[in-house]
Amino acid sequence: MEEADLLALVTTKMPYGKYKGTLLCDLPERYLAWYKQKGFPAGKLGMQLGAMYEIKLNGLEGLLYKLKKMQ
Repeated sequence: MEEADLLALVTTKMPYGKYKGTLLCDLPERYLAWYKQKGFPAGKLGMQLGAMYEIKLNGLEGLLYKLKKMQ
């Protein structure tokens, strides 16, 4: 994953659903786990949600918070 991909996770907002308008990095882990079970949407958003799920699952949110503070 490249820096631009990580930066997108702290600047992109969820476009629809219960968490519409929430930054992808701020989505709750339970919501990402639900999407994992249901199946992530196709395309870029699905890849971003999948990456965010893996980051949260592995406790790597600290990497994103540093980027978020820089924005």
